[in-house]
Amino acid sequence: MKEFLQTKQTEMLSLLEKLVNIDSGSQHKKGIDEVGGILKEAYEELGFAVDVIEEAENGNNMVITYHGSENPTMLAVAHMDTVFRIGTASERPFTIEGDRAYGPGVIDMKASQVSLLYALKALKENNQGALEKIQIVLNGDEEIGSHTSRPIIEKFAEGKKYALIMEPARKDGSLVTARRGAGRYSVYVTGKAAHSGIEPQNGISAIEEIAHKIIKLHALTNHEDGISVSVGLIEGGESVNTIAPSAAAHVDVRITYAEQAEEIDRQVREICTTSDVAGTTIRLEGGINRPPMVKNEQTIQFLELIKETGDELGIKITDVATGGGSDASFTSAMGVSTIDGLGPVGGNAHSVDEYLEVPTLVERTSLLAEVIRKLANK
Repeated sequence: MKEFLQTKQTEMLSLLEKLVNIDSGSQHKKGIDEVGGILKEAYEELGFAVDVIEEAENGNNMVITYHGSENPTMLAVAHMDTVFRIGTASERPFTIEGDRAYGPGVIDMKASQVSLLYALKALKENNQGALEKIQIVLNGDEEIGSHTSRPIIEKFAEGKKYALIMEPARKDGSLVTARRGAGRYSVYVTGKAAHSGIEPQNGISAIEEIAHKIIKLHALTNHEDGISVSVGLIEGGESVNTIAPSAAAHVDVRITYAEQAEEIDRQVREICTTSDVAGTTIRLEGGINRPPMVKNEQTIQFLELIKETGDELGIKITDVATGGGSDASFTSAMGVSTIDGLGPVGGNAHSVDEYLEVPTLVERTSLLAEVIRKLANK
């Protein structure tokens, strides 16, 4: 399969260029669906049936199953959206400099889309029966929390033995075997406007109230227990000489263990139940939206199979825990043996310097194909 893929590298890079040069930010449904259309056609040519699940606002999600497959044991998950605004692809399109390729979403995760597709192409050439054992979900809203796609991922993860999550490998090539859980909250405060020079006593400051809430929320952080709570964005007020009638704070929560979710949610809600500034009202939205991905015995056994496969291909496999979220959390929480970071190697995701290590495109695709082949026989 590696030899087959080596002959396809130019073809793979051509498809990658095509995908990268399409704006597909999470809010750009048209672009995500254009990427989905290209991938749909490619999978259908391989003999897969593609079920497009239409979404009104977000990019469509797709469930991909090989014709004749009755009991797939694996689920692969890869997202089609990026974090970049419309116009980014034309401003800095796909380029290759030396051994690195650049462009918006090149590593997170358009290279992974190419890798997954071509791993299955290699299997069709060398071990077609393995295709019946894998089902695929391509989703369009991972970067904004997988709100529409989470139920789909969980539905098709039910009963699976293995989940292969196609986020990129880390900069050093490590796979991801543990992730922190995550939550997002928004705190909206309403006060009363008044001129700050003429009648400040008649105003009620929403900004003052939100300041109290920020301090209390930050105090929930406990790094020793793996809990962090931070307000990353605030907004409010109408003018510098007006007592602020409204304010908002947007809160990021990270947890390390599943049992922490209920308690931290209770604490956030308790803080936001009572006003510190008389006369203000508070509205809280959000919650914990991703459970932690825990490195358990199932994960370790799965990792060992990948390490053995890597040794056979001359690839040293290491693993790491990370604080970032991904769809791996959903499959892991369901008890499905899950490994993340199975895409090619690269770095600086979500930035202007995002890159793919080009030699790893074929290398990690070969690894993925061999892993799928082995899992199909288990």
